[in-house]
Amino acid sequence: MPKLRVHCFGVSLDGFGAGPEQSLENPLGIGGLDLHQWFFPTQVFQEMHGAGESGGSTGVDNDFARRGFDGIGAWILGRNMFGPVRGEWPDDEWKGWWGEEPPYHAQVFVLTHHPRESIEMKGGTVFHFVTDGIHAALERAKEAAGDLDVRLCGGVATIRQYLESGLVDEMHVAVSPVILGSGESLLGGLDLLKLGYRCTGHVASSAATHFVITRE
Repeated sequence: MPKLRVHCFGVSLDGFGAGPEQSLENPLGIGGLDLHQWFFPTQVFQEMHGAGESGGSTGVDNDFARRGFDGIGAWILGRNMFGPVRGEWPDDEWKGWWGEEPPYHAQVFVLTHHPRESIEMKGGTVFHFVTDGIHAALERAKEAAGDLDVRLCGGVATIRQYLESGLVDEMHVAVSPVILGSGESLLGGLDLLKLGYRCTGHVASSAATHFVITRE
């Protein structure tokens, strides 16, 4: 049965998945990029940016990065992950952070309160805008994915909603040796045990400690 999976979600030592004051200049909030320094040097990230297999590091971090793309047939994003625009869409100009060819290469379902026509991008990515909630987005994403899994990208508030509803089947978080002090807490106030989640794996690299959390 297809699963809903979270992968490569960076978290600080003090539990924040994004820094404060998110903006066009700081899409992950102040200090948020520091949560992903384990990911940027990997072969997977370099391939995404055209370096080919000859560029980037291999090892534990790269292995976890690659798992985040294996067996994925569709994606779900919160609106903040798609862009900095708030409220009604002023026009169709903003098409994501990633340029003309986003890294998804599949159908992507963006949660929003404001309708917008789907956007077809280079490389097979199609952004759909879902206004009727997290369950509707998941249903549409699973239908699009077929026999493959759906990857939930975030941001923090979106992941928390799916966790609270017991809809996330597997979650990989990468805890970086960074203290943000404030921002958006990923797990604060959530009783993961009552929600049926257990830690089923962990391994450390020099840049991050990777945890796998699974719903029983």
